[in-house]
Amino acid sequence: MSLKTPEKIRNFQKKIYLKAEPDFRFYQLYDKIYREDILQYAYRITKTNGGASGVDGKTFKMIESEGLEQWLFGVREELRTKTYKPKPVRRVMIPKPGGGERPLGIPTIKDRVVQTATKLVIEPIFEADLEPNTYAY
Repeated sequence: MSLKTPEKIRNFQKKIYLKAEPDFRFYQLYDKIYREDILQYAYRITKTNGGASGVDGKTFKMIESEGLEQWLFGVREELRTKTYKPKPVRRVMIPKPGGGERPLGIPTIKDRVVQTATKLVIEPIFEADLEPNTYAY
């Protein structure tokens, strides 16, 4: 299932994309990662992608039953106050098609949401570097 990026976020990404020139430096992006709309959309993307719980054992169902808005507020406050610390990654071994196993790291849902929010903010900068003179957003 693919999610449509909200218009407000697309407009934000477009502004970043258009501002990203080879000699321009972005100095203030961290505060964009914990924007309420960015974190809400990052959660929706992360939930759509699914996946197992990390080392904390939290599932999407648990987060939502305890209160999604409060959980997102907590994530936002940790980021805003710079107290956010990612958890260790849960390691599981998965079988390889030709035999044997390979390790797979599973971050917590909170860490996946923060990673996705970060991607939403910085991706337009890299897109501008990779696709000059082409509007990707």
